[in-house]
Amino acid sequence: MSEVDYGLHRKVEQVTGLVSRLSEQVSSVSGQVSTVEAAQHQARTELQELRDEFQAFVRSARLTANVQRAETRVGVIEDRVDHEFGHHKTVRRTAVGMLQAFDLGLVSEDTVRTVGDQLMIQTPRYWLAPALVALASWSADDRTLCERAVDEAFRRSPDRTSLFFALVLRRQGRREGAVRWLRHYLLAQDPAALGREFAVILESIAQGAFGAAGRDLLSRTLAAWRDQLMDSGESQAKQITRWRAELDSLQQPSAHGEFPRLAVLSPQWPQLDMLLGKARSQQVLLDKYQAIMAREFEPSERLEDAVDDILDRLVSEYDDEELPLRRDLAFNKAVIDHDGDLDSARRAADADSASYEETLDYLTVQTTAALNPTAIGTSPATQRLAVAACHEWFQQAHAQFTRDYRAAVPPDVQAHFATAHTVGAYTFQLPPWYGSFTQPLPDLERSLGAHWDQHMAPFIAALAYPTAKKVLPLALALAGILLIVGGVNIGAAVGIAVVVGAVWGLVIHNGMQAARRNQDSARALLEQAKLESLHQLRAASAELTDWFERFRAADTVEVQCRELIKSLTTGAHGSSPFEGRTVEKEDAPS
Repeated sequence: MSEVDYGLHRKVEQVTGLVSRLSEQVSSVSGQVSTVEAAQHQARTELQELRDEFQAFVRSARLTANVQRAETRVGVIEDRVDHEFGHHKTVRRTAVGMLQAFDLGLVSEDTVRTVGDQLMIQTPRYWLAPALVALASWSADDRTLCERAVDEAFRRSPDRTSLFFALVLRRQGRREGAVRWLRHYLLAQDPAALGREFAVILESIAQGAFGAAGRDLLSRTLAAWRDQLMDSGESQAKQITRWRAELDSLQQPSAHGEFPRLAVLSPQWPQLDMLLGKARSQQVLLDKYQAIMAREFEPSERLEDAVDDILDRLVSEYDDEELPLRRDLAFNKAVIDHDGDLDSARRAADADSASYEETLDYLTVQTTAALNPTAIGTSPATQRLAVAACHEWFQQAHAQFTRDYRAAVPPDVQAHFATAHTVGAYTFQLPPWYGSFTQPLPDLERSLGAHWDQHMAPFIAALAYPTAKKVLPLALALAGILLIVGGVNIGAAVGIAVVVGAVWGLVIHNGMQAARRNQDSARALLEQAKLESLHQLRAASAELTDWFERFRAADTVEVQCRELIKSLTTGAHGSSPFEGRTVEKEDAPS
């Protein structure tokens, strides 16, 4: 028995040594596992950052590609316009030059006539070419050719020809003839389907180009047209819609950088961001239209110069055949202006699509002259008068715009937390928590803290070592050893039981220590995450307060905008610079 005891003692010592080495290796593996976990967490963080950077790069590359395509397309369209319609430019440049040549007397009639004949041959189907032949024939006192040329120009474009000769005669001091052509033009017009050249009429009103008789004729005609179209609710609604699109286009960029916590935590952030952008557009609106209405207009000293400017606008207006290309050109330029954002560019182009229609109703012409004067070739002076004339639609659109974004302020702004955290080989997923900022902040903090505690506790408890599950097999094993081996040799049974119990117990002890460390690590990590969540909640609450202050500050500008629009009613019938012009000798009736 002594030899057996000695042998068992040696075996127990060997097993003890093995258990010690096993414990060291377990500790080493545990440290390596912790290192791997840290590396894994860092890798996930870096991967997320890389993903965000890649997505930002993809978006940037897409926008850059859109801009490059648009720039290429703009060049192609401009080349096509120049190729297909560039020959019209020569005729356009010649028209006013021919009139000025008549004034100065520096060009012979034969030269003028030769130029007119060449342009007639080089530009078939273009209305201005026979009109120039008519001018040359008029200068040469060739009545028959002049009448034939006028008839041909009128056949090609009755509206533009009528306006052209009305302006030419007014320029030459033939007041009665100018008014006859003007009346002829107006009687042939449908106020619901005016040609693009009608913008010249607005320009003539702004410049006072037709004198007192022409002004009276235009005043009566346009007033009748306006009354006729204003009876249509649909026509007015179209103008209000277009002015509303103008206001919507002034919405300011995202304020995400000003409210980073609120942007991340609040489900209502997209709505809040949009509303702040709309409120801030009030200042942009005020600055823009104050500048338009305050812009100084310096009329030409000579009526002839003013009429020449209007003639330039008439003859330089592109023809209906060019409109599809001009629409495409406008869209691609909008893409460039919006840095490749196709959606924003399309909205901007759609809002101004009426500027590229072949015919427009009188109300739409006024709105277009106010919102996009370059699209129909009118001057800043005309824009100012058009804005004043559109004050009713401007006022209604502004009232709707302000009412809508004020009504859209959410009554309940919430915070939302649902985070995931890697804890060892496990992932803690915090269930969604919603809190309303209508509640006091201390109550929200207690609610969020309790939410964390409620779900942290079972997760941490689940990381505990399953002692009962591990001890029960040990007890059964020891009982079996004592029963089976003890029946033969009780001493050997006790020795074996001691060895097995010691080894198994050491393993259980090490497992319990590792589980306790995991619990402590998880508790510390989640407590830190909980604390960070509370900090984020406080920051989001403070940012929400700042948001309301900035929203109110931006919204107060609405009063000034309303007063500016109201003041336009006094400018709707402002005098044109030439209304009080002294009638010169050649203007007097014969």
